[in-house]
Amino acid sequence: MSIEVGAVVEGVVTGITNFGAFVDLGEGKIGLIHISEVSDVYVKDVKDFLKEKDKVTVKVLSVDERGKIGLSIKQLMPPKPVEPVKPRVPNRENRSYSDSKRAPKIAPTLTFEDKLSKFIKDSDDRLLDLKRNTESKRGGRGASRKG
Repeated sequence: MSIEVGAVVEGVVTGITNFGAFVDLGEGKIGLIHISEVSDVYVKDVKDFLKEKDKVTVKVLSVDERGKIGLSIKQLMPPKPVEPVKPRVPNRENRSYSDSKRAPKIAPTLTFEDKLSKFIKDSDDRLLDLKRNTESKRGGRGASRKG
């Protein structure tokens, strides 16, 4: 039996490492299930999911020129249904703004040029304030003495 990409085969777990599990596929072929292909949930430790001598059904992901075989259990699992995200709409019990008749303010969208000119103006104002503060401190006590 030749191992082909996409084939679903059975094997026995022969070893577990911190990066995955080795599976004996028979006929002297051994493949690796990488830790990222063990389950569709986060896997911190492969030993939480697999044990040595476990019989597993795996999908062949890759076979390289050196004979390394990449396997996956995760790709044989049925996909989880995706639940649509419901938008939050304020209602009487859960208002995101006060009960006054004010509606929340929506900021107007600014163009890049508007944002840039606002940034430059704010930057110039801050620089001017900084210059005023440093110049007023330079006179200090030492300037009045002549000697």
